[in-house]
Amino acid sequence: MPNTVNYVTAFETQLRQKYTRELLSVDLLTENVNFIGANIVKIPYVRVKGYKDHSRTNDFNRQTVENQFMTKTLAHDRDIEMKVDAMDVDETNQVLSAANLTNTFETEQAIPEQDVYAFSKLYADYTNAAIGNKVADTTVLSSANILAIIDGIQETMTNAEVPVDGRILYVTPTVNKFIKNALTRQLTATDGIVSRLITGLDNLKIKEIPAGRMKTVYDFSDGFVPGVAAKQINMICVHPTSVLYTKKHSYIHLWAPGSDSRAADSYLYQNRAYWDLFLLENRVDGVWFNVAV
Repeated sequence: MPNTVNYVTAFETQLRQKYTRELLSVDLLTENVNFIGANIVKIPYVRVKGYKDHSRTNDFNRQTVENQFMTKTLAHDRDIEMKVDAMDVDETNQVLSAANLTNTFETEQAIPEQDVYAFSKLYADYTNAAIGNKVADTTVLSSANILAIIDGIQETMTNAEVPVDGRILYVTPTVNKFIKNALTRQLTATDGIVSRLITGLDNLKIKEIPAGRMKTVYDFSDGFVPGVAAKQINMICVHPTSVLYTKKHSYIHLWAPGSDSRAADSYLYQNRAYWDLFLLENRVDGVWFNVAV
């Protein structure tokens, strides 16, 4: 084994596939983000005025163009280091190998944390008076009212000029059950298996999220756990263009025994991830929450 192996490079394709497959908030990720300085993103936006009546004897009507920037600063910078004795790797028949350690950590910690941070940060921005300045809906959901609630969300977003195509509805398993019960289902049997899977409704993409990943606030002091004042998020409707969701830096490194002064006769595993999510102030209408009281 080489003295050092950078597993972000070695496992790049596998990790990308893993995130695409298992990260439930993956549809919101923003591609090709340009950073200004170490951790700042500047998002340009343009405001223009409308037509005026044309005069055939005078020049064109001149209007002003307003070009401004929204500046966002990444804040969620996380790392972990684990030391595994060389004999533990050998005597567990490679159970504690770098590949298994990486897979376990990404599956049980890194990927779920990215989801819980994304949904809770979106809620924080949505309700922040300086950003979204919105109040989440607290209607008690049921099979009887779920379709009317969804129709209302759609109507409000369409009236607000939010693009129709691309909207995503994130729901807990309980809300997904309400949707199933409310719909007249056509049950299709394939090889004797009846499918009741609902992945879309009208123009909405529906994604079921474990309730544990949909809380309003989390404590990230040691891994992640729901915060003291956490409430259950039942449903989020969002258009991906309403958010900036990006990972700037990812580092996974394995130091072999003897390759680092701290490694000694052990493998030293290091993992760092630096990312954040922001609700864009001029696209708040593209987000809607229902939260339990």
